[in-house]
Amino acid sequence: MALGRFAAVTQSAKPNNQHSLLPPVLMFLLGVALWEGLVRGFNVPLYLLPAPSGIVATFFQQPGYLLRIGLYTFGEALAGFVIGCTLGALLAAVCVRFRRLAEGLVPVSIASNAVPIVALSPLLGVWLGSTTAASKIGVVAIMTLFPTLVNVYHGLTSPSADAFQLMRSYAARQSLVFLKLRLPSALPYLFNALKICSTLSMIGAVVAEFFGGTQNALGVYIKSQAGILRLREAWSGILMACLFGISFYLVIVALERWLMPWHVSFRKDRA
Repeated sequence: MALGRFAAVTQSAKPNNQHSLLPPVLMFLLGVALWEGLVRGFNVPLYLLPAPSGIVATFFQQPGYLLRIGLYTFGEALAGFVIGCTLGALLAAVCVRFRRLAEGLVPVSIASNAVPIVALSPLLGVWLGSTTAASKIGVVAIMTLFPTLVNVYHGLTSPSADAFQLMRSYAARQSLVFLKLRLPSALPYLFNALKICSTLSMIGAVVAEFFGGTQNALGVYIKSQAGILRLREAWSGILMACLFGISFYLVIVALERWLMPWHVSFRKDRA
């Protein structure tokens, strides 16, 4: 009860607005229909762009194989996601305790987003092995660490001065302030970071596999099929990567709703 009450006091309308699923679904279907119509209407060669119907047909010719290699790549993405997000959240908590560290680390974290993943992957391949899972996990961990650090740090420092004053008036210890005030306030920011990183992690793992990996990896499959102009097969691999990324995102959303039923964006009585 206390956790929910303090969160309600300290949070104004933060991100996480709910949207209807209908508009994005309709937009997706419209885009697919437009894609199909353009390919058929202009007779676009198969080696340039296959039609969505052909991609779906190819996907269902080997769903078991695509699922197997997708699970391998998702395992790399999940491992990197857990490592990166955990380190980012812990570093954010340390930065709140040591503000001088935050003054140096948070701006560097924001600037690090400018580093392209295609430049980082070959270097980690040299350091950790181009065909090993460790290099892919390392890429994903770096991609997810800094967004988590920045978001959680802002969440931990988001409570108002009045809320801190209230805690001090009760002579609350720093550990209690962290658990009852800072942590509930940071949860919406943490889940926003996790949702961003859930899709980033799958992208990072697939792109890292373009620079080397085992044959049972989704990124290697997409690259090899595109290299011999079997674009339907390559697109079916991309479709599997999208399904894993969307599913992972939805799991994070469900976890968010379960852990934060008190948040204003989930309350039924909100305006």
